[in-house]
Amino acid sequence: MNKPDAPPAPAAQREGSLLALAVLALVVGAASGLIGALFRLSLEWADGLRDRLVSWAHGGSFAGLLFVVGLAAAAVAIAAWLVRRVSPLASGSGIPHVELVLEGRLPPAPPVLLIVKFIGGWLAIGFGLALGREGPSVQMGGNVASLIGNICRCSWPDCRVLLAAGAGAGLATAFNSPIAGAVFVLEELVRKFELRIAIAALGASTAAISVARVFLGDQPDFQVQSFAFSSAPTIPLYMALGVLAGFAGVAYNRTLLGALAAMDRLARFPLELRAAVVGGGVGALAFFAPGLVGGGDPLTQAALAGVPALTILPILFLLRFGLGAVSYAAGTPGGLFAPLLVLGAQLGLFFGLVCRAGLPALDVTPEAFAVVGMGALFTAIVRAPLTGIVLVIEMTGSFVLLLPLLAACFGAMLVATLLRDEPIYDSLRGRTTRSVTGR
Repeated sequence: MNKPDAPPAPAAQREGSLLALAVLALVVGAASGLIGALFRLSLEWADGLRDRLVSWAHGGSFAGLLFVVGLAAAAVAIAAWLVRRVSPLASGSGIPHVELVLEGRLPPAPPVLLIVKFIGGWLAIGFGLALGREGPSVQMGGNVASLIGNICRCSWPDCRVLLAAGAGAGLATAFNSPIAGAVFVLEELVRKFELRIAIAALGASTAAISVARVFLGDQPDFQVQSFAFSSAPTIPLYMALGVLAGFAGVAYNRTLLGALAAMDRLARFPLELRAAVVGGGVGALAFFAPGLVGGGDPLTQAALAGVPALTILPILFLLRFGLGAVSYAAGTPGGLFAPLLVLGAQLGLFFGLVCRAGLPALDVTPEAFAVVGMGALFTAIVRAPLTGIVLVIEMTGSFVLLLPLLAACFGAMLVATLLRDEPIYDSLRGRTTRSVTGR
């Protein structure tokens, strides 16, 4: 005989529980915002340090080259060592791990992950790998939320809500994009609308950005010109850009997974050695072309300003395309979003310049295509169009490009889906599960 269902909790009890959860979400958001802001500031300092070291090394000619290569190799090897010996779950983006925890398929990571993610991400990104700050920020935000939930002795359902909210706050801090952080939680992390998670995510992102802006300022991450509303004849062009981004996104996903598979085939060599080889190669590139390495925000800003010439854009795009895949395969902490924004801006600018040259009768603004390209390529790779659209709008303040973004993301989503390409985080979740369970 089945036992009757337990009576529902009184309304006042449910409301009190939700209020307590909302307060904890604000605390989680504030903590995530502080850690994310410090991480961003540390990466900015590392970028400056790397540039100064490369500039100083140029005075030593070949010896200077060896110094830069050796330093980068050592930094990346140390980051890989920290991952292997202290916290294997800190490898890569960390977003797939957060998703698996929210699904109940893996337990939350221990607090030591926070230290490994921060230091390892600083070493890897700071010394030149083409990785993003958002992956570490998301996983660190989730880790902080899990720690606070345990300290407050929250039940697993409440800890799950806080974990999702903390992860979203981490993304919000990484790009100064509070709405995108909340949307990311619902669209990518839990993939459905849950009222309690939505409330917590909004509160956590609000608190995170309020704290982060004390350290980072309140300006959008990228400065762009003021755009006019797009004319009707240009909308098909934006849709065509989305189609192109769809093919490019599928190619990038397969290249990234191919790089990871190639690194797996070299498993007979220690992870630190493989990471050192990647770091050394990136160090050599940094010596000759320091502007091409690292997370890539200056490259994105240059594309949004229309600076690279039409003839040089394909070379820059291909270099960063390969560098991003190889960097991720090194096995150090680091995300995918920031490098993808570089590629999307470059692809969009190139397409816009071609359209302006080939269709002079139309009012084509290549820089607007660069903005839209970021959202389109993000959508093709991650398959989270709402997050991509909101993220780009918040990062650039280009609200008038909403319709072009919708058209481009439609094209990108359609092509990637028709080609039956799995969203990148779905593929990476499978790898994370196998690395933890051995199956």
